[in-house]
Amino acid sequence: MNNFRVEQLFIHPFKGLSPHSCDRVNLQVGHGIPGDRAFALMYKEESIYTDSTKVPWLKKHNFAMQNDWHGLAALDCFYDTTNSTLTVRRKGVELLVADTETDAGREQIATFFTGYLAGIYPSQSARHPERAPLQLVGEFGKTRYPDREAVHISLVSKATIDHLSELAGKTVDIRRFRPNIVVDGVPAWGEFDWVGQEMQLGTAKIAITARINRCLNIDVHPETGERDIALLSLLQKHFKHTQTGVLAQVITTGTVKINDKIAHVYGKE
Repeated sequence: MNNFRVEQLFIHPFKGLSPHSCDRVNLQVGHGIPGDRAFALMYKEESIYTDSTKVPWLKKHNFAMQNDWHGLAALDCFYDTTNSTLTVRRKGVELLVADTETDAGREQIATFFTGYLAGIYPSQSARHPERAPLQLVGEFGKTRYPDREAVHISLVSKATIDHLSELAGKTVDIRRFRPNIVVDGVPAWGEFDWVGQEMQLGTAKIAITARINRCLNIDVHPETGERDIALLSLLQKHFKHTQTGVLAQVITTGTVKINDKIAHVYGKE
């Protein structure tokens, strides 16, 4: 019997913006985690969709993200599910309050972030370095825009990030990796051994499908927006790869809570 347990849970209501720490999340077959990456800031020049709430999953180069615009991480963004409102602050100063369920509110959000990107610089390797008008797409609980196919969720071992902290010589904030589920009790890099296996996670079951290849986003401090630790290079130097954590698909709908156990359904422990 293992001692794997859920240490932290996160959703990211808006792709590329602040994570929200949760006590529990729902896992849904064919969808993943409702509310995670539910909204995205799409480059309007790419849009062929008349209803911005019904835009399907698209590849990440269609959206404004921290990998390309690391200054996005300097914004403190909070989505209130009780009133569908996004609040954006920077250094404690309120910059925006807008309702995602009204046309006017969605336009406010798009206009704000279009203007914000106009005042910052993209990374040298940005997939979409041009400043372009943005459009808010998605609907909370119904759409998802993760980097990979919309049904995936992500897990990482706390010990893996602790090991990276040792190698970097400073504490590495786990939010850099934008996981959904942080697992305690798993040896550093031990989550890689789960690929190809099914796991019981709370009342849900998941299938671990692949390791996660990382991008420059992990170099970005999740509060200041500065590229302050060269973690991507550190991974390549020490391990000859740029992977941390694993992807999973939900195979039985259920709920997972903090401190829930994680156990193999079958396969070698």
